[in-house]
Amino acid sequence: MGRELSVGEVAHRSGIAVSALHFYETKGLIQSHRTGGNQRRYGQDVLRRVAVIKVAQEVGISLADIAAALAALPDGRTPTREDWRVLSEGWAADLDQRILQLQKLRNGLTNCIGCGCMSIDRCPLHNADDHLSEDGPGPRLLLTASHRKSSRECGKL
Repeated sequence: MGRELSVGEVAHRSGIAVSALHFYETKGLIQSHRTGGNQRRYGQDVLRRVAVIKVAQEVGISLADIAAALAALPDGRTPTREDWRVLSEGWAADLDQRILQLQKLRNGLTNCIGCGCMSIDRCPLHNADDHLSEDGPGPRLLLTASHRKSSRECGKL
């Protein structure tokens, strides 16, 4: 085991606020132990774990999904290169779906905003006579196919 780090050192080295580190700890994403003086100490491997959390959050993965993935690691260890490959492959389909949704939203809203809603009948979001209600609830033109299916199954949106 290498030199242990204080919470301030981890915050400085990782670029994460001390309060965020405490939050991650309460959620079981990282672990520390207490010294005789009741101060938190972290192993240096926590820096890699925090980096994984930070990168995953930046691409839109929820803390719950991150926690579940990290909890699946044997003995709660820090992710290795192979672990990261497996984790990222597991998140790839969800990220691809989000990318498609964002592109669809961007492309549809650009046209709508560009027209200034002067010709609402040509807007890609226009739903004359509510004919899209037959396809289910929610913003049918903005939802991707898998979201339409899941919202129908769940009764949401």
